Amino acid sequence: MTDNLTVTNERVDDLPVLLTQIERMGIAEVLDETFTTHGNWGGASLGWTAAVWLTHVLSKGDHRLSWVQRWVAGRRQTLEISTGQAIDERDWSDDRLAIVLDELSDTAKWKTFETALNRRIFRVYNLKQKRVRVDSTTASGYWTVTEEGLFQFGHSKDHRPDLP
Repeated sequence: MTDNLTVTNERVDDLPVLLTQIERMGIAEVLDETFTTHGNWGGASLGWTAAVWLTHVLSKGDHRLSWVQRWVAGRRQTLEISTGQAIDERDWSDDRLAIVLDELSDTAKWKTFETALNRRIFRVYNLKQKRVRVDSTTASGYWTVTEEGLFQFGHSKDHRPDLP
């Protein structure tokens, strides 16, 4: 008796690198801690749904909701191995992603998420200098500006002097 061998072919591309970085940053974990979902939400958590979606956006350079489910279906094994999560492409339907967008649009919860994520990824060192100048990429946020604080008003490459 011979066994039938099934061979699948998936494009791995940059997925392991992107998912590893997203996991190290704790994006899925912090999203799940900050945003609560409806009691009937099943399958991938909101955090992992958003993390895989973010991976799609970064990998493909395409933010359209309608393409994500098909993309996930074509990379199911790679995503399962990289995330350690059970992957059902229906968890990335455009309807489900629209729910994620609705949840992320809650300004108060978003500020809480942003603060918690920043605490995980920013490192602040006491350089004991009177002044430190950093020419960073464009970045702004909704932080409270204090005289001794890290974020200050200043020159804005985005022409947004109203944001720290």
